[in-house]
Amino acid sequence: MSDMTLGDVEVARVEEMHGSVGMTPEVFFPGSPKQDWDEHRSVLVPDFLNDETGICEVAVQTWVLRSEGKTVLIDTGVGNHKERPYAPSWGHLELDFLGNLERAGVRPDDVDVVVNTHLHVDHVGWNTRLEGQSWAPTFRNATYLMPKADFEFWNPANNPKIAGGVNQNVFEDSVAPVHAAGQVLLWESSHQIDANLRLQAAPGHTPGSSVVMLASGSERAVFAGDLMHSPFQVMQPDHNSCFCEDAQAARKTRQEILGWAADTNALVLPAHFAGHGALEVERSGGSFGIKRWAPLGRL
Repeated sequence: MSDMTLGDVEVARVEEMHGSVGMTPEVFFPGSPKQDWDEHRSVLVPDFLNDETGICEVAVQTWVLRSEGKTVLIDTGVGNHKERPYAPSWGHLELDFLGNLERAGVRPDDVDVVVNTHLHVDHVGWNTRLEGQSWAPTFRNATYLMPKADFEFWNPANNPKIAGGVNQNVFEDSVAPVHAAGQVLLWESSHQIDANLRLQAAPGHTPGSSVVMLASGSERAVFAGDLMHSPFQVMQPDHNSCFCEDAQAARKTRQEILGWAADTNALVLPAHFAGHGALEVERSGGSFGIKRWAPLGRL
């Protein structure tokens, strides 16, 4: 089972890839004590931590929502044929993501809205695809919702630090072509997608990081982007990934969203959780715990 219904919203998970992230916990989550990982090992192995190699595991996936007659994609993965000199395992891929999407009942021209929760390399890749020698929008009929703060931050004209980092070339091949096509809507603070879905700023991981809040009937959910990369951060929310731009803001945002989810019994759907992919959380002492996993098949 790869889909479910939350209120009036149909939700499906479409995988691009999953497996090793190539980093041990102490590299992926700097400063996280080994004893904390050992304490939570039963939760983390095998879906989030390889017991033999000691390497963290992640998924790259898209959440597909059907709401009020429209098809909404949340994040678009890494993409094919992209030049990624500082993320070589993600360069020049030839993956069947669009085939996976079609098997979920979605063709590119069916998509009405694309949400990029932030503009990191692994969240915008299928925004575009190669047509001849040029990058063209993959979803020609869609409005692409991008946080203005990230659009400005990751624009190489504004931020020279992009050169030599994992986001090198990303703006040029996966963001700028969609903007040039007139399909981008830049938003700040919050943006109402429809009666069921609202974008909310959740800064820290990047300046414009955001989450999608779902409220439909009695159901509540949050599509959490990179608020967390591992369930370890549910039990230990003060630990950031090595890719967080503002450590203090990332911790604050994570605590706030997890607190809201625990208090409202909301489902949390991060971008990179393999296994069952989504979970309910609960308060546990001064932190949080996993209440239950979503009824989705494991990746």
